[in-house]
Amino acid sequence: QVRLVESGGGLVQAGGSLRLSCAASGRTASSYSMGWFRQAPGKVREFVAALSQSGSNTYYSDSVEGRFTISRDTAKSTVYLQMNSLKPEDTAVYYCAAKGALGRVTWSASYDAWGQGTQVTVSA
Repeated sequence: QVRLVESGGGLVQAGGSLRLSCAASGRTASSYSMGWFRQAPGKVREFVAALSQSGSNTYYSDSVEGRFTISRDTAKSTVYLQMNSLKPEDTAVYYCAAKGALGRVTWSASYDAWGQGTQVTVSA
């Protein structure tokens, strides 16, 4: 079983940047496809980005495409989400997750393990 711990959230002005980290322990991040999701108050959890197990393929939601980048440091067993040109609507709790064998990368139900989340707040 993998344990995931996110960090790097905080308060930033619109147009700014943040980099979220997700450290995996128990099993390495390279053992899984990894995803980032977010949940704003009163809204359902939504897909943000994913990285295939091989590291060859990345996936993004339309709302973050071109602004966010998912990457992985295999040696550190850590997955990152670089967020640029942040907007107030990016405000949410961000979660990283390790995907199981089945299901689409964009579906939260496809993921077996989740971190505790990190708050990102973007002020106007």
